[in-house]
Amino acid sequence: MIKVSAAAIGALLLVALLVWFGGQSIGTDVLRAGWAIPANCLIHLCQLFCAACAWRLLIGDWSVSRFAFLRWRVIREAINSLLPVAQIGGPLAAIRLMMRSGIPGAVAVAGTTLDLTVEAATQLPFTFAGIGLLNHEGITPHWLPWVEGGLAALALGVFLFVLAQRAGVMRLIGRLLDRLKRFFPRLSIDGLQEEILRMQRDPVLLAKAASLQFLSWSGGTAEVMLALTAMGHPVTIPHAFIIESLAMAVRSAAFAMPGALGVQEGGFILVGGLFGIGPDTALALSMVKRLRELIIGGAGLILWQWSELTLWREKP
Repeated sequence: MIKVSAAAIGALLLVALLVWFGGQSIGTDVLRAGWAIPANCLIHLCQLFCAACAWRLLIGDWSVSRFAFLRWRVIREAINSLLPVAQIGGPLAAIRLMMRSGIPGAVAVAGTTLDLTVEAATQLPFTFAGIGLLNHEGITPHWLPWVEGGLAALALGVFLFVLAQRAGVMRLIGRLLDRLKRFFPRLSIDGLQEEILRMQRDPVLLAKAASLQFLSWSGGTAEVMLALTAMGHPVTIPHAFIIESLAMAVRSAAFAMPGALGVQEGGFILVGGLFGIGPDTALALSMVKRLRELIIGGAGLILWQWSELTLWREKP
């Protein structure tokens, strides 16, 4: 109920922004950028492929192809982006599919937990790089300390989460998952704590996964450049990087709101305004990203249902 209420508030905020800043001009810009949407879908699939490769590295199961992990990554993002599942439904669905593909439960849960940790951790240097470029431009917006404070909170959260993993929280998660055997009938999570500690002991592996995740985060720069160019408002690569990194930081801060409705749009308005991008164009940029999200997310939900149907048919 809380998630549904948050989604309703976000939707109202989004509609209010669209109406306030001129829905007609925003719609014109989105139509003008229509040819860029398929290209942005391809760009985002490349981002997801990098993230999937990082996930596969952490899992360490080379018998499963990169494209299987890409499929699970698309499903994971689709569920988290389009459904009110508190950012946990996607990973759980992906873990279920991984286990039915032969990956041991303990490996799937530990690897996915570590992947989420690395993904969150790599957003820190991504956003700090954007702030560094912003300082290089000599721009210091009044709201920047709020972003920096949010990054400090994220850094603390990641640090505490890693400490909790090393302190034995995976044993608690294992006991909780034992209660979900009705949804995970083949669940076997013996050695979950030992598995995540084993994965954390390889610094080279973690560095490779972090590099791929950073590349995935950075790929959104191409989306911003392409969409704004299509609208007739081209920006430089550094400016596009700043817009993407800071706007995504704002979006991540609203993780509890489904799709960060309204919050993502506010982020693009704030950051875009630093480079002479009007609120209507910033909202159009966000709408182009939303359309890409709907296209790939819709495909992800179909893939998920098809996968579940296949599993149901194969169920003895």
